Amino acid sequence: MKLTLLIRRSSNQNGVPKLHRFSSVPDIKLQLNKAAKLKNLKHATQIHSQIVTTNQTSLGNINSLLVVYAKCGSIKHAVLLFGTTPRASTSVVTWTTLITQLSHFNKPFQALTSFNLMRTTGIYPNQFTFSAILPACAHATLLSQGQQIHALLYKHAFHTDTFVATALLHMYATCGSMSFAENVFDRMPHRNLVSWNSLIVGFVKNKMYGRAIGCFREVLSLDPDQVSFSSVLSACAGLVELGFGKQVHGSVVKHGLMGLVYVKNSLVDMYCKCGLFEDATKLFCGGGDRDVVTWNVMIMGCVHSQNFEQACTFFQAMIREGVEPDEASYSSLLHASASIAALAQGTLIHCHVLKTGHMKNACVSSSLVTMYGKCGSLFDAYRVFGETKDCNVVCWTAMITVCHQHGCANEAIELFEQMLKEGIVPEYITFVSVLSACSHTGKVDDGFKYFNSMSDVHNIEPGLEHYACMVDLLGRVGRLEEAWRFIELMPIEPDSSVWGAFLGACGKHGNVEMGREVAERLFELEPDNPGNYVVLANIYTRHGMLEEADEVRRLMGINGVRKETGCSWIDVKNRTFVFNANDRSHSRTQEIYEMLQKLKELMKRRGYVAETQFATNNVEGSEEQSLWCHSEKLALAFGLLVLPPGSPVRIKKNLRTCGDCHTVMKFASEIFQREIIVRDINRFHRFTNGSCSCRDYW
Repeated sequence: MKLTLLIRRSSNQNGVPKLHRFSSVPDIKLQLNKAAKLKNLKHATQIHSQIVTTNQTSLGNINSLLVVYAKCGSIKHAVLLFGTTPRASTSVVTWTTLITQLSHFNKPFQALTSFNLMRTTGIYPNQFTFSAILPACAHATLLSQGQQIHALLYKHAFHTDTFVATALLHMYATCGSMSFAENVFDRMPHRNLVSWNSLIVGFVKNKMYGRAIGCFREVLSLDPDQVSFSSVLSACAGLVELGFGKQVHGSVVKHGLMGLVYVKNSLVDMYCKCGLFEDATKLFCGGGDRDVVTWNVMIMGCVHSQNFEQACTFFQAMIREGVEPDEASYSSLLHASASIAALAQGTLIHCHVLKTGHMKNACVSSSLVTMYGKCGSLFDAYRVFGETKDCNVVCWTAMITVCHQHGCANEAIELFEQMLKEGIVPEYITFVSVLSACSHTGKVDDGFKYFNSMSDVHNIEPGLEHYACMVDLLGRVGRLEEAWRFIELMPIEPDSSVWGAFLGACGKHGNVEMGREVAERLFELEPDNPGNYVVLANIYTRHGMLEEADEVRRLMGINGVRKETGCSWIDVKNRTFVFNANDRSHSRTQEIYEMLQKLKELMKRRGYVAETQFATNNVEGSEEQSLWCHSEKLALAFGLLVLPPGSPVRIKKNLRTCGDCHTVMKFASEIFQREIIVRDINRFHRFTNGSCSCRDYW
């Protein structure tokens, strides 16, 4: 008896017709297609129930249901359906459908498990199965499993299939094995544009930008598409290859692809990274569609060009246009707020993140930790870190770095040890922070232990940043000869960061001969860096070698090098007040200097002695007076005048704070019972009750 299909004309609140029974297989297919198009899970489960009750559980229907559940966003239902299907009723199509969906939903290990189970049932994979399982290996960077599948597909003679070979090429590129990827590409009997694009994308991902550009030149004869152009523009951005980037821009116009948001985003990014921020802005404002990625690229471009306030302006404009920010938007904006130490702005972004539910994202959480840390609020950074579930290595590294920057080096080392116990694998940058923490606590043995573990345990080759940390570690404790030998034994050529760390140690311990030799090397490596000249001049001055110090200053003039003018700033009621040394431009100048005089008198009663070696005025008898005109002292006096009693005083400085100012801040924190936080170019100093978080080891 022929079944009839009965559908009520009324619809439910989602606009989905209520299904009663099916008349034929085409009707089932039709309803499944509708459910997939609407992505309505409830409708899909109703169809599933009807299929079971009408005993139409054919392989075709099962396969279609698997796809529908996946399109409805429920891989859980797809796995449950497959699990209740008798193995004898499955085919390679059923297994491939499941593996494809598991791979699509970023469940690579379940996909691999299903692939292995399929083989144990005696079902052989086909070309579509291999094309589904290889992206799973790529997503989890499982190179060894990918190589095993490579051998298996070779055994089944699918290595000549263009689709499979392209997936294999992508897997090797994603796993960082470009030599294998190129080998696969070279052996492909037939290559299409997708194959070429996969190779270009692989080169870009592995920062082989020159090779990517070379491949693109060959693709020009194949009529490149938006993926080709977007990838090569990323390569131009990576190389800062503006000339070729402009040529690609012209080719994009000729191919009529300027209307594609994907390509436009890459063009804006390329111009930003090549330093043409105005051109990027014109392109951005030139009309056409703009998605959240377009806005993100522009905001990141502002950050890259250090237009931090403009980044905030673009974010506000994005909100006004009704574009919903994503994780990248918040991370970029938090980076901008951190760079200008805008705590109020960062706190507002934090509120926005909480409202939109992005706190679960590890990238946003780590950006919040960094923002609070750079804005001087160690407590809030700890709070965000503690509230973050499933912290990854980025979150741990952010918290370790913040502790180190705030002078809590012991806490940074403890966090690192805790991270290792929880099974989190440290990264390259993690070790930079840990070694810096060891340097600022004088823990030489621990520093060498962590440094050696990089290659011995974690298979990370130390870079110049790590070697610079080790030189700084040895130099701070006065082991200059050992630091020199360490540099001589380096397997890579030392750069300015390594020699700069050694020069700083020479300045601290007053080694004139070594300081002179290292400074001469630095004058060759970075002749425009005024810091090297200043350190050497200070070494000479402290040893009474005034003529030599004057000669260094004359050399600065000959080379056209000028010392950066020191300034400090403080935020009060959403206004920023900037002070220079000897500044008398403020409307409350008289009160500021009266407060400084009062502070000096109170400090002298407690035993303060001016550290005149930090004076900028060489005229005898006026050194102490010049010390009390330093910009951070003026900012401190203003903060004590205008901020409510008991509230913290947050000061930022563009240079390293001097030893005398450091001493004054300690005294002031005790006398006025204030928390004083000073952020200089290197780190934070948190002064409370007459002591500093750096423990005077900085």
